[in-house]
Amino acid sequence: MHKNHQISASVILRNHQVIFNGKVIFETAEDLELLAFLKACYQDLEIDYAKFYKMDLLSKLGFIASEYLAKDQKLTPETALILQNSSGSLETDLNYQASISNENAFASPSVFVYTLPNIVLGELSIRQQLQTENAFFISEKFDASFLIVYLQNLFSTNKANAAICGWLDLDKEGYNVFLSLITQDDKGKALTAENLKENYEQFKTRA
Repeated sequence: MHKNHQISASVILRNHQVIFNGKVIFETAEDLELLAFLKACYQDLEIDYAKFYKMDLLSKLGFIASEYLAKDQKLTPETALILQNSSGSLETDLNYQASISNENAFASPSVFVYTLPNIVLGELSIRQQLQTENAFFISEKFDASFLIVYLQNLFSTNKANAAICGWLDLDKEGYNVFLSLITQDDKGKALTAENLKENYEQFKTRA
């Protein structure tokens, strides 16, 4: 446990539900397409950010989750972004490959720009005006212990004073998003791998 930081909030996007701190705060029909679900979340948030519509699905997922996470507070510029997933930007990579499979087709710069998973970090940094450490790691599964060690290093070396960390995955099987806000707010849960994993494990199936 890092003695100065806590898990102050967590959000999950799973099964067409938005779960904030263990409570379902928004949901749609399960048979709704992912893009329609994300648009419904965007409308629920009542925000105006035209660039959202140009993002790929992975970035849209990260954007929506981070908006719910930071809805009632202002993030400091020294908030780090540390994310994991198992598939990188595979969904966008496949879409880009499909767009150039026809010999008469032109490569789309608007799709190509998202063929790296860390592009979502740039989108979130611009939106939230974050100016410190960010990293996107590929892992077979959610690795809470790795995240804790990485966060402790950031905080102990004063490279960040807060962080958004978690799992942001999208593949042919579906999507799975879990983000936590780590701050020095003493009202949250202790920053341990056990607590982070416990938050992630919530709502694996739709209630």
